[in-house]
Amino acid sequence: MSDEVRDDLKYTETHEWLKLDNNTAKVGITDHAQSELTDIVFVELPEVGKEVKKGEELCVVESVKSVSELYSPVSGRITKVNSGLEDSPETVNSSPYDDGWLVELEIKDKSEIDALIDAESYKKSL
Repeated sequence: MSDEVRDDLKYTETHEWLKLDNNTAKVGITDHAQSELTDIVFVELPEVGKEVKKGEELCVVESVKSVSELYSPVSGRITKVNSGLEDSPETVNSSPYDDGWLVELEIKDKSEIDALIDAESYKKSL
């Protein structure tokens, strides 16, 4: 089965996705990333209000196989975290693009989005 890649998202080379909504963006990991990680057992989310720079560590995902840092696709301020993942980290596996999102952030510099890759390019990178 091939990994799901959604056309309405932007992607990073490090397998994070970003869904833009005006000045805010939801961020999560791709279907490919969650399947590579296997069963996710813990998600360490950042504090709401934290400022992150593009490429900086955003949160940590722990699976039965490994611990992985996830990086922010853009610079901004975290406005919301998916606290449901504290009790159900496996949601990232079952629904990486919907219920398994990680954080929402207010984008500082929208031009950084131009550096992200579209669905077609991301599919080719897999």
